[in-house]
Amino acid sequence: MTPEEVAALFTRSDGRYLCARWGRPLAPVVFGVEEPTLEVLKGAFEAVVTLAGHRMAETDPELGANLMVFFCRDWAELVAVPDLDRLIDGLDGLVARLRAADANQYRVFRFDEAGAIRACFVFLRMDADLSQVPAATLALSQAVHSILLWSDSAFTDRSPLALANGVAVLRPEIGAVIRAAYDPVLPAMADDPSHALRLHARMGVQ
Repeated sequence: MTPEEVAALFTRSDGRYLCARWGRPLAPVVFGVEEPTLEVLKGAFEAVVTLAGHRMAETDPELGANLMVFFCRDWAELVAVPDLDRLIDGLDGLVARLRAADANQYRVFRFDEAGAIRACFVFLRMDADLSQVPAATLALSQAVHSILLWSDSAFTDRSPLALANGVAVLRPEIGAVIRAAYDPVLPAMADDPSHALRLHARMGVQ
């Protein structure tokens, strides 16, 4: 990847550069799936966290769980989830926007005082398209999307995953970006485009 391609992964549609990584161990919890799918999801998160050189935990001391994944068949189901409106400001309005856009996934990030990721809420509506995606592929995709704050247009033209012998795997260059972003020398949050040059410099020495 060129430095410009790295920068594009974190340059939002409004032109603002913003990259953030987790500042605490990930403590995931998944709602709305059966045990086999749950294990696949947790395995994918563990694999991506290990790739990043980061950590997972059973619980977050402040939040209990800081990475929550919700599966539903209709966005309206979210309104009935107990206390979800306390975690997501304007939940009713969000549900209305998601239904109007016919979206099938959405992520909400929360950040700490340093700008590092503090929590992530992932919402997946299992429509006809998502229902056709193998569980392992969906799990890996969500893990990749949640490990960093990517641009809102980072993967609109090209998925972070590729197929190897019919199995979904993380594209090597995206894996290199993730590892570089978690280099402890780099800040947990950066909003200067020069940060992409530092990422790029570290991608070649992984």
